[in-house]
Amino acid sequence: MQDSKIKNDLKIIVTYTVLLLIMLLLAGPFLWLASVSVREGGDVYRLIPEEAVFTLDNFRHVLDTDVTNMGRAYINSIIVAVFMIAGNILLASLAAYPLARFKFRGRNVILFFVLSTLMVPFQLTMIPLYDVVGFFGLHDSLMGVIVPGIISGFGIFLLRQSYLTIPRDLHESARIDGAGEFRIWWQIMFPLIKPTTATLAIFVFVFSWGNFLWPLIVLHSEEKFTVPLEVQRLMGTFSADFHYLAAASVVSILPVIIMFLFLQRYFIEGIMAGSLKN
Repeated sequence: MQDSKIKNDLKIIVTYTVLLLIMLLLAGPFLWLASVSVREGGDVYRLIPEEAVFTLDNFRHVLDTDVTNMGRAYINSIIVAVFMIAGNILLASLAAYPLARFKFRGRNVILFFVLSTLMVPFQLTMIPLYDVVGFFGLHDSLMGVIVPGIISGFGIFLLRQSYLTIPRDLHESARIDGAGEFRIWWQIMFPLIKPTTATLAIFVFVFSWGNFLWPLIVLHSEEKFTVPLEVQRLMGTFSADFHYLAAASVVSILPVIIMFLFLQRYFIEGIMAGSLKN
């Protein structure tokens, strides 16, 4: 009995030690970046150099409106993220609901084409997409960034899998009580997949906040730049001082971390919801 307890304790210690090492390995680059962002002078390739002076002036300089457009870029990125999250949750939910709850001819074919969109690299579609955006006069506008990403095949599939976990008896009971399909979706089904919608919101936010290639193609005016484009622009302005670049990078990463911490309690539950059916 005592030997078994010792083995279990050793197993727990080894497990947590390995997990701690993995965490340090993954968090190491960010810790180094954060360390560089709050110091003045010193070797940037050392985590904490002896001659370093710690200061927050790097952040003040980066957020200074006379030096950078980071504040405007933040607002632009928030606008893009909010519209893309709202669009993906609403439109993907409306598309996923009939694919999960209704039986009709061609349902599997539609689902196949939805999943096929995940297999096509963006590099193959960006030129025709650029022409379509130009046709509607959305070049050099935030709407030109938002509209192509306002719904995704991944979001439809994720929410469909979540809808499949809801018992059909609940759906049939609502129909017997006289509820229409739209009311069933909005008042019963949609609230039940809240963890999955939160998970989708995290994925969409991370994608929209860090999206660089498409805004680079569509946007031309600096006042309409999103955060990744502004950070890239600052690489030319602050190329001689990496401390400012590190501060700009930390500022650009913080919203993603805050978003995940705010919704993390839904994240695992939302991921697991689509793995089981009834």
